[in-house]
Amino acid sequence: MTLTIILAECGLELIPDSIREYPSVKKNISRDNYSSQLLDNALHHSVMKELKNNLKRGRPDILHLCLLNALGAPLNKSGNLNLFIHTINNKLFKVSPEVRIPKNYNRFKGLMAKLLIENKIEPDDISLISPIRKSLDELINQQTDSKKIIFTRKGKLVRIYTELFTSNLSENYVVVIGGFQKSTFSENILKISKNLISISDKSLHSWIVVGKVITYYEILSNII
Repeated sequence: MTLTIILAECGLELIPDSIREYPSVKKNISRDNYSSQLLDNALHHSVMKELKNNLKRGRPDILHLCLLNALGAPLNKSGNLNLFIHTINNKLFKVSPEVRIPKNYNRFKGLMAKLLIENKIEPDDISLISPIRKSLDELINQQTDSKKIIFTRKGKLVRIYTELFTSNLSENYVVVIGGFQKSTFSENILKISKNLISISDKSLHSWIVVGKVITYYEILSNII
């Protein structure tokens, strides 16, 4: 059995054309520096108020921590994890379990900008991060043999991990975890499944949710 994690509505995108001409943005953009092409709230906060839905945008650091947690887990190393990135602009990518995400944040930003510009990460013809030419709905709906869970503070509170996954893990699971800082999932995401779950009565960072979900699944799968 496998666990599929979809990091949804991630705050990952290139700097939008609508703010590229602002002096505070323009002075730092370099065609030779991929990382400078990426929208980052830490650098562009003062002009991001011009962007619609700005609270969910410009946070590649959240995705960075989520990917490091997921790809470094025993579950991934055992071949029992499928991982997808869905961006705020509805780009969808599959992440190979073999990809080595840079621990250095600036190098990671450069890799992600390269991904968005070239639509793939494929050194030496080895596909490490590849585009999925489907909508998020289509990707999830094709998992007909899987139980689907959306993690949100709006969901039912589950206090014990055995209530989250069946003890014998007799079915595959697809879980959706938000890759943004604030706000909540769009209605398009929330309607994908009626199985809305919360694992804490406190607000948790996305990478904490990723870590907890994977750990719970590993315990029940006896993966160490």
